[in-house]
Amino acid sequence: MKTIFILMDSLNRHYLDCYGQGWVQTPNLDRLAARGIVFDRHYSGSLPCMPARRELMTGRLNFMESQWCPLQPYDEAYPEELRRQSGVYSHLITDHYHYFEQKGWGYHTPFDTWEFLRGQEGDPWHPAVAEPDMPAFRGKSKRQDWVNRSRMDAERDEDYPTPQCFARGIEFLRRNHEQDNWHLQLEVFDPHEPFMCPSKYRELYNDAWEGGYHFDWPPYAPLDADKDDEAAIAHMRKCYAGTLTMADAWLGRLLDTMDELDLWRDTAVILTTDHGHLLGEHGYWAKNYMFDYQRLVHIPMIAYVPGAAMNGGRIGALTATMDIMPTLLELHGAAPSEHVHGRSLAPLFARDGAHHDAVLYGYFGKDISLTDGRYTYCRKPLPGSTAYHHTAIPDRSGSRGAAYADCEVGRFLPQTDMPVYRMARSSHQHHGATPGHLLHDLQRDPEQSAPLADTELHRRYEAKLRELMARYQAPDWQYARVGLF
Repeated sequence: MKTIFILMDSLNRHYLDCYGQGWVQTPNLDRLAARGIVFDRHYSGSLPCMPARRELMTGRLNFMESQWCPLQPYDEAYPEELRRQSGVYSHLITDHYHYFEQKGWGYHTPFDTWEFLRGQEGDPWHPAVAEPDMPAFRGKSKRQDWVNRSRMDAERDEDYPTPQCFARGIEFLRRNHEQDNWHLQLEVFDPHEPFMCPSKYRELYNDAWEGGYHFDWPPYAPLDADKDDEAAIAHMRKCYAGTLTMADAWLGRLLDTMDELDLWRDTAVILTTDHGHLLGEHGYWAKNYMFDYQRLVHIPMIAYVPGAAMNGGRIGALTATMDIMPTLLELHGAAPSEHVHGRSLAPLFARDGAHHDAVLYGYFGKDISLTDGRYTYCRKPLPGSTAYHHTAIPDRSGSRGAAYADCEVGRFLPQTDMPVYRMARSSHQHHGATPGHLLHDLQRDPEQSAPLADTELHRRYEAKLRELMARYQAPDWQYARVGLF
């Protein structure tokens, strides 16, 4: 068996034609969806970028016990398990520069080999002592981003890291297609912001931005009534669409190579994302700080498995990010330990059916939410409550000024006997939180605009939350933090 795991960052389900949203041109995602299996109820677990990747790597809900952090020495990383149990050769191609920052290090080391394509966002790549030329802009910005932009031809696809990643993926396939028992994780930062692409892609959407300033990286903030008019929102959505279409075009070249090399006969492909990204929906830009709307956590996933009965069909079962790790193991004849929270998707490749009865999702230290596919329940932390970050790798960049002399050291985690640091962090509710916990009926209220006040239904989902937290080994302090004493 050969496997390819394609991970795109901030891929909005509600912008994809294969999920019924037709205005963004993604013919190659549609092409993969037609060949493979489309998962209709797939959810994020831990958000944002690196918590999601630790969950993808380990199959455990990261946000229940740790914030954004390095891969831990006790983590059961899937490339290591593939190698140990089944002798699988694994290779990583990525332009996700967070892997190589102090708060995200170690994620590449479980792979046999890895390649890092440079230049996304604020990747500290090209040196420049002098200040770079910067246009008048609005939104987020990083000095290093403008340095990196100054060294590229913005109208040439091949100068962008995402096309470079797909090109390296094609090279890997050409060199190794005759071999067996390998795994490729091909990861692209796009369509993550800043939404950069050659103008030909934005022109597909008739982008005629005349706002008087550069704007391709929205702020992490609510919409500004004075600045974020319909034109600004439309422009940002078109920038996102152009960036996504560029990524899709290069995905198409990879799929062409699979056609040419007849790889579909013995190669499984899974494509998904970490989370969505708000582009004016619900009155917000970006992610992280607001209520965890479906547009952020209900994410796309497409899988193709040679000979699978469900190829060309759709899956209605409830699935989640934590399921990817055990799925990759099973495809290669390996098995996860009892510490893995996720369940292999392999049975669904043969027949749609029951998988999870409900799943948890959220951010470390913020709300804890669940869905069973019909309802969502959001449990907010109590004011002044405390969360605890666990790590075996002291990282001062993530300490936020906390002294390590004040932290505890002990055996706090069920999946390891290794002593770890436990550091107190303040809990916080989502932006604009109202009193009380939130329950929504997705069937009647898909935009989650009218919370339900049904007391009995609230009790039922509070009980379900307790059940899931116990199932996934939530630390005791998590119950106290959200008032489940």
